[in-house]
Amino acid sequence: MPATNAAIWFSSDGYDPATRGINGRRVAGESFLRGFFAHADVAEFVSLAHAQADHAAFARIAADQGVTRPLRAVRLDAPAALAPVEVVSYPAPIPTTECWRRAAHGAAAWALCGITHTTATRMVMQTVFDLRSAPQMPWDAVICTSHAVQSSLRRLMELAEVYLTQRFPGAPMPARPLMPVIPLGITCADFQPDPGLGQGLRDRIGAGPGDVVAVTIARLSPDEKFDPLPLFLAMEAAQAEVAGQGGCKLHLVFCGQFKEPAWEATFAQAAARLMPSCGYHLLDGGNADDRKATLSGGDIFVFSIDNLQETFGLAPVEAMAAGLPVIVSDWDGMKDTVTPEVGFRVPTELPRPGLATYISQRHLGGTDGYIQYLSQVSALTPLDLRALTRALVTLALDPDLRKRMGTAGQARARGLYDWSAVIPQMQELWGEQAAMLAHARSRGGPGLAPVPPGLIPVGPAVDEMFAAYPTAFAPVERRLAATPGPHPTPSEMFTLRNYAARRRLIEEPTRLQTILAAYAAAGPQGATEAGIADTTRLSPAIVARAALWLLKYGYLTEAP
Repeated sequence: MPATNAAIWFSSDGYDPATRGINGRRVAGESFLRGFFAHADVAEFVSLAHAQADHAAFARIAADQGVTRPLRAVRLDAPAALAPVEVVSYPAPIPTTECWRRAAHGAAAWALCGITHTTATRMVMQTVFDLRSAPQMPWDAVICTSHAVQSSLRRLMELAEVYLTQRFPGAPMPARPLMPVIPLGITCADFQPDPGLGQGLRDRIGAGPGDVVAVTIARLSPDEKFDPLPLFLAMEAAQAEVAGQGGCKLHLVFCGQFKEPAWEATFAQAAARLMPSCGYHLLDGGNADDRKATLSGGDIFVFSIDNLQETFGLAPVEAMAAGLPVIVSDWDGMKDTVTPEVGFRVPTELPRPGLATYISQRHLGGTDGYIQYLSQVSALTPLDLRALTRALVTLALDPDLRKRMGTAGQARARGLYDWSAVIPQMQELWGEQAAMLAHARSRGGPGLAPVPPGLIPVGPAVDEMFAAYPTAFAPVERRLAATPGPHPTPSEMFTLRNYAARRRLIEEPTRLQTILAAYAAAGPQGATEAGIADTTRLSPAIVARAALWLLKYGYLTEAP
């Protein structure tokens, strides 16, 4: 079913958290691939990549998932081989590079489909702007993982369009890409609680049968995930209220990793100072058993995000699949995922217009780095501490409510966020893109014609951009002769120059030797490139490039 299939633009950086480091983008990418292999209604799985190593990694993941359907590898520098698949799935917002790569084959050669992860970086903001002036087409798509993210991307595009129409008055703006809301998914079965691991966690932290354990699985960074201090304050306030009603002891478990080790002491010191009445415990987020134990042994999942870095929030969905009630910030994707039946959303605020513009300007201009930008905005993003405390107290004192919300959360996760529900939505989108392509091709039009590869404006041919640099261009018709005398072989010259260090060769040394031998056989009168091409049965372009290299190192000279 090529019309609803997509080639996966694959780089290990987007799909391999085990070796590249755990972050939301890679975890989501790995989970997507597993879900795609398990639930896609396709005849084959197609990878599109720069390097054979990436194709091999894609194949290994497929093998690990028990895939038996055919795999097909397509090189990024030979994308015409994508057919009959019509769509390329990219693991981030569509980069303009991919639009320009397609331009040389025609704007309707295939459709591009990206997806949002973090959208707060300068690179993503620049990409969205650049899309509006690149050969992005209406059959391209950027999947928005939440309605909040969709709104933010629309606003970025509106700002770009206002600028471009003012800069180029009268020029019509091209249609935007499709921007459907399709959530990230999970494999719900992976999050079934393990009672043994859960009890082991409670024993490790000294939680009694009546104690209530609040848990969080997240990157442990106050700069780019969440500031824990407000949560500590709310936990202590909740503990005082619960104790006043003869209730239990509260524990807070963070399962994650400190990107910067110094933060571990900061978290511990703040917890000791701000919530001395509660238990505070750390588990290793890189350990699969610790992550499973966290969701199996907790009573409440808390996700008090206050950071622009977060755009969806997979962890609360995973907690729902594990049967936990959730308390989350009323923030980005969690506005969609968390309903009153499954948990509480705690109100949040951003600075009113004008108050934080200087922070954006410092980030844009490079005065502040990305982490500084996130940290400063987080510092001005309060959560409603009374609402957070009230949610903690409500769930701590009501085990029946915890159970009802947990059960509802499991049902919601299975029905809406399991890959078995999400992958068909993605395939439906790819089918819509393919139908738009077919319609565009049937109409034709000048806007669909391929752009000559040498004239692509963001990467023209060397002879186009640098025509004023040399004395002259290499002529088409000239006779070259082999230079007499002993020389190092082309292979020796390659070694001396260490061309292999860059892993890109103008030509293989053995082929250079073949072409040099053909010139030598032509004698002192030399030969033309066309003559050598006929002799060696190589293309004239290969011979022409080889001749330039041989001239460079003195193997050839112009014949009299």
